[in-house]
Amino acid sequence: MAFLYALISVLIVSIISLIGIVTLWLRLSLLKRIVLRLVSFSAGALLGDVFFHLLPGIIHGSWRNITVSLRILGWIVFGLVTEKVIRRNHCHMPVTAHHTHPVALMNLIWDSVHNLIDGLIIGASYLVSIPVGIATTLAVVLHEIPQEIWDFGVLVHGWFSRRKALLLNFVTALTAVVGVIIAFLLYRYTNNMVAVLIPFAAGTFIYIACSDLIPELHKENSLAHNIPQILFFLLGIWIMSTLLFLE
Repeated sequence: MAFLYALISVLIVSIISLIGIVTLWLRLSLLKRIVLRLVSFSAGALLGDVFFHLLPGIIHGSWRNITVSLRILGWIVFGLVTEKVIRRNHCHMPVTAHHTHPVALMNLIWDSVHNLIDGLIIGASYLVSIPVGIATTLAVVLHEIPQEIWDFGVLVHGWFSRRKALLLNFVTALTAVVGVIIAFLLYRYTNNMVAVLIPFAAGTFIYIACSDLIPELHKENSLAHNIPQILFFLLGIWIMSTLLFLE
């Protein structure tokens, strides 16, 4: 039953990749405002999922488990190193109608890895419990919406057609299904897999929220932008807290 829930969840996450088509009918100024509020919302949701669902699910109410803490910190460091490597290898060759921008190709590769990781995280969360899996899936969905809008923009900028950009985004999103399958296969061979993957999920979510999402919010610093961003951030946390009633 948990595997079926996990599979349905990643298919929903994969469908989110098609949201890029919506951006074609939105003004740039409106799109930017929407995306920033979604970024605020997803940052709060990711952190809310970590502190309300993932951590309690792995440490069973004990905050003194140093092994869990070290694993989480280790995965945060891993996220930092991975992003440094990816940024360092981004090539800045000129874009022409006959040459696909290397950044677009790098984005496809990284997005495939990113979605594979999402699948591992969702699979591991359902192995803890179905409510934790649902909460984590919602956090991933909220994060994927602004992420997929960005990915679509990068692919179109890299001289992919809009139709091809949508198709490629969807194909890379399907690697999340592979992640779920790997998570459940590993679980068959070791019961310690959840104790490794949940800290991985927590560390990844903390890193994404604090390193990638929250810094984006500081780029707009007027009162008119700050208040909605803070409110959406708190709304994301509140949504995650209400899911506690499912458990």
